[in-house]
Amino acid sequence: MNRQGQIQMTPEEQAEYLKHARTMILCTVDHNGYPHAVAMAFMVKDDGCIYMTSFRKAQKVVNARRNPKVAVLVESGIKYNDLRGVMIRGNCEIIDDADEVWKIMREVRASQEGGTAAPTNAVIQDRAKKRAVLKITPTKVSTWDHSKLPPDTY
Repeated sequence: MNRQGQIQMTPEEQAEYLKHARTMILCTVDHNGYPHAVAMAFMVKDDGCIYMTSFRKAQKVVNARRNPKVAVLVESGIKYNDLRGVMIRGNCEIIDDADEVWKIMREVRASQEGGTAAPTNAVIQDRAKKRAVLKITPTKVSTWDHSKLPPDTY
């Protein structure tokens, strides 16, 4: 088996890894063709898509409207044999409906807080009118878990 095959996470390992991550780096492409990378709170729903929210006028949202091809990354570890990560390339759909945005905002917050439902708050609900959901549908997934390598092979 090649090294890539040795370190690849199973779908179950990947789901568990993402379940415990709190931030994900979202990479979009700006109007000059340069990467634009930002840390985002997120959740992965049962449909396999990644959801995050941002202000509608934020650069990442403007970029994704122009070019829906995005990448996201979660990585952890300090030493080589501790490195673990998931990189997903996908297509980003922008959802502007305020009711849907409010619903996803609450779900992302609950996901970030370990499943506890976020309280209804009129001020935060009003902010949903200025926000958008970024829904990323994966097209390619790459994973790595260097702890799977035998000792002394790195």
